[in-house]
Amino acid sequence: MIQIFEGAQWANGLPVLDGMYSDRKKIFVDLLGWDVPVVDGAYEIDQFDDEHAIYVVATNEKGEHEGSIRLLPSRRPHVLGSIFPELCDGAIPVGENVFELSRACLSPRNRAARRLQVRNAVTTAVVEFALLRGIDRFTCIADSGWLSQILSLGWDCRPLGLPREIAGLNTGALVIEIDSDTPDKLRTAGTYVPMRIVHAHADGRAAA
Repeated sequence: MIQIFEGAQWANGLPVLDGMYSDRKKIFVDLLGWDVPVVDGAYEIDQFDDEHAIYVVATNEKGEHEGSIRLLPSRRPHVLGSIFPELCDGAIPVGENVFELSRACLSPRNRAARRLQVRNAVTTAVVEFALLRGIDRFTCIADSGWLSQILSLGWDCRPLGLPREIAGLNTGALVIEIDSDTPDKLRTAGTYVPMRIVHAHADGRAAA
């Protein structure tokens, strides 16, 4: 199942989001060695994890976090605009219909085949959510390891500038175009995964 959280903050202590923040810490801090904030020694939570963040979260039958991604409105502070603007050769895409994708995280508890399924399911949900909300562009930052995965998903994307070395990895900014044809492009690429999508309230209850 996919759950979409809007207006959900760390202080709410939602089990699903706790699992997401915990897995983010395991991946980004413990495995990749990112120098980012850690709360209570267990949760990776930064300055952008506020009431404006939207989380698309895949959960298993036990309600545990399996994968997630964060959407940030481009008209507010976001990673590309606030921390890495030099990755854009021109103006940073900003607008009511432009959001940033960041903190894509797949649970380290799963095997590679399941992580691939979850990645595709989260991507599908992101596209469907964008079409529902009138979002027509996503920006994102990707290092060389993630770039090939992003390109393989089948959607239309292009670089915003030349890659630069960040923390020893070639890293670049991308813009992803979303329109009514995007789901079919994912289907052609074999990455479209229909799943039940539930829009949750800020307290974690599923919306009616």
